[in-house]
Amino acid sequence: MDSQHHQQPLGGSRQPPQGQHPQHPQHHQHHQQQQHHHHQGYYYQPPYQHHQQQPPEEEEEEEEEGDEQQQQQEQQQEQQAPSGDDGRPASSDAPSPQAADSSSDDGLDEAYDDSTGDGEMMGDDTKTLSTYITRYRYENGRRYHSYRDGAYWGPNDEIANDQQDLAHHMYLLTLDGKLHLAPISNPQQEILDVGTGTGIWAIDIADEYPSAKVTGVDLSPIQPSFLPPNCTFEVDDVTLCPWTYPQNHFDFIHVREMFGCIPDWDEFFQQCYQCLKPGGYIEMVEHSVEPTSDDGSVGPSHFYTLWGKTVVEAGATFGKSFTIWKESKERLKRAGFVDVVEVEYKWPMNGWSKDPKLRELGRWNQVRLHGGVEGYMLRLLTTALRWPYEEAQLFLAQMRTTLRDYKTNAYLPGTIVYARKPTDET
Repeated sequence: MDSQHHQQPLGGSRQPPQGQHPQHPQHHQHHQQQQHHHHQGYYYQPPYQHHQQQPPEEEEEEEEEGDEQQQQQEQQQEQQAPSGDDGRPASSDAPSPQAADSSSDDGLDEAYDDSTGDGEMMGDDTKTLSTYITRYRYENGRRYHSYRDGAYWGPNDEIANDQQDLAHHMYLLTLDGKLHLAPISNPQQEILDVGTGTGIWAIDIADEYPSAKVTGVDLSPIQPSFLPPNCTFEVDDVTLCPWTYPQNHFDFIHVREMFGCIPDWDEFFQQCYQCLKPGGYIEMVEHSVEPTSDDGSVGPSHFYTLWGKTVVEAGATFGKSFTIWKESKERLKRAGFVDVVEVEYKWPMNGWSKDPKLRELGRWNQVRLHGGVEGYMLRLLTTALRWPYEEAQLFLAQMRTTLRDYKTNAYLPGTIVYARKPTDET
């Protein structure tokens, strides 16, 4: 079949405790793994995994002998040094050894040079990432990625990471515990998670398919270090084309919440198409940024309408669209994919729905948006739209207030679209 259209069935689910966050998988229970950057060959070793190299014993002995000789010379100098009025050696302006060793900055800010706009590092192509990838940029009290600075609008600090993990929980609720809808069956497969974020989906899918090899790619090395043995992470920008992955390599490519991240979606899908094996699947999981309603409670003058228009305008100014959720189906067809299936879902803005499952999703969505709107919009408002910081904060405060309006039956529509690469490809 060329395409199908399904409505996500609604069903009952458990109620989350008021004011509590979902229990996320404990990543620290997994094996420790190394992250690396695929596109340029940059390798990232988490700072707390570094081991201080101990000098050979011969060098230690030579150093001790040198210290003894230095002490003897200093004693001789003190005996020969002129004395002050009180008979003690004259004071020296030379700094103490402690002061000489207490350097505060080793110049890491200069390790990353984006003056050419291409995000390249100065010097060799292969360097340790701890000198610039983790040297994050801070704006308005939030932390942002440094590699390919400005390519992504969202922060990568702990607050933003919590929102990503909360969204993962909501997707599990939406799909009744499933991690994907694409009919992948081969357990020994190559899986790519594009825009992996905290890596929570990649880790879960690696646990579910222990014979598969799972690769997560993101601009920020914020993923945990304790991973399943079949899961690795890479630091790369998937908007740089062509991809360096081999053609016909992956069995499954998973893309979730990449709205506002891709300047050319058709080119992106072409890269996915080339890197998928014949018969492999791609799955797009996206939702709208424009709240709507079925009963007309979100009218043209409602704040939710203004919010949605502002986000779309910011994305257009930024050069990366936020409307992919309603375009994936047709774009995948144009890229050459077949058996395109689209599944719709709804995320209420709060717990207004009488349906148990939608009410639960709405309550979680309210928590997610209340804590996340600053991260979603602050950089777009102040940088793309050039709003003053104070005006942006007032706009975000109005959004938080509107989220408490249970009389408006607003929700975010979303789609899950999966498609197959034809098997007649060579």
